[in-house]
Amino acid sequence: MSNRQTLTAAKTWVVKIGSSLLTDDGKGLNRESMASWVKQIAAFRDAGLSVVLVSSGAVAEGVLRLGLKGRPTAIHEQQAAAAVGQMGLIQAYETEFKKFDLHTAQILLTHDDLSNRKRYLNARTTLMTLLNLGVVPVVNENDTVVTDEICFGDNDTLAGLVANLINADAMVILTDQDGLYESDPRNNPGAKLVSQAQSNNDELFDFAGTGHGDLGRGGMLTKVKAARLAARSGTATCIVNGRKPEILAMLREGAEVGTLLLPESEPLAARKQWLASHLKVKGVFTLDAGAVRVLKVSGKSLLPVGITSSSGNFQRGEVVSCVDEKGNPVARGLVNYNANEAASIIGHSSEEIFSLLGYEGDHEIIHRDNLVLL
Repeated sequence: MSNRQTLTAAKTWVVKIGSSLLTDDGKGLNRESMASWVKQIAAFRDAGLSVVLVSSGAVAEGVLRLGLKGRPTAIHEQQAAAAVGQMGLIQAYETEFKKFDLHTAQILLTHDDLSNRKRYLNARTTLMTLLNLGVVPVVNENDTVVTDEICFGDNDTLAGLVANLINADAMVILTDQDGLYESDPRNNPGAKLVSQAQSNNDELFDFAGTGHGDLGRGGMLTKVKAARLAARSGTATCIVNGRKPEILAMLREGAEVGTLLLPESEPLAARKQWLASHLKVKGVFTLDAGAVRVLKVSGKSLLPVGITSSSGNFQRGEVVSCVDEKGNPVARGLVNYNANEAASIIGHSSEEIFSLLGYEGDHEIIHRDNLVLL
């Protein structure tokens, strides 16, 4: 199977549409483009494929409806804009999908919904049930209640996590660029398009840069990160220009368009996908070179002796990030001790835990079954 045939064989899709496309760069909902995308998604459904639509645009539409000069910076004003804009956004989708006798469902998520194991499973079950019923779920971040502490940060990230939730075969990120370039095409007309790459290629981050638009919170960097997230469930990601006519149909037919980012390995088990999906962690362990090697090569548990420092205020069972001595992410997992206990035992052998804490705790500070490599 060729790399592009990965998309032609895909049965379950996540399609993410950004704010600049949906609102025609802030001029209001682009009804004509929305009708085109919905028509193509309806064709997917007619072919027996499942599609989850991750849609930005609520805040941008609310900004326009309220007559604001731009995206507000104050959280309460963003939330108000989202509440107003969500009405118009969902009404527009409902109207367009109804033309094809398709039901839609609105799903609003926060990071807390996916951090809590029970709520994560509930979200997964709901999405899978809707797909089995032939419904097209329309997912957005719940901007009306979200805060900086519990937000995804952008809908590219949310799309990657939704791909994990439903074990999607393919994710399409519709943007206003033709794909990922090796340099910014707005500054370098001769910039080369990256036709395809492995999603774990760190060079992609250099290509992506840090730019983003005024209406959305993402940029090409968040799209590359989202592709890496999606790869954990074995999902291939394609970044394409959403303004191209019939772009979704072209992808389904295997057209060489956009940037295809391929998963580099077998999908993670569902529980480890959930662990990897945590964007907010409660603490950080810095590991010595030996501990990093043991985790990466041997697949063993993390012992206190391999940790050189600990930070954060965490409780037993919460998610802690593990980094190497340069601060690079290595793993994350559910910790067996609270922050004070961990501070007392790090750097010591497991046999010393009783004398240090006064009771016999777990030998591992993070058991391998509760740990995922990044």
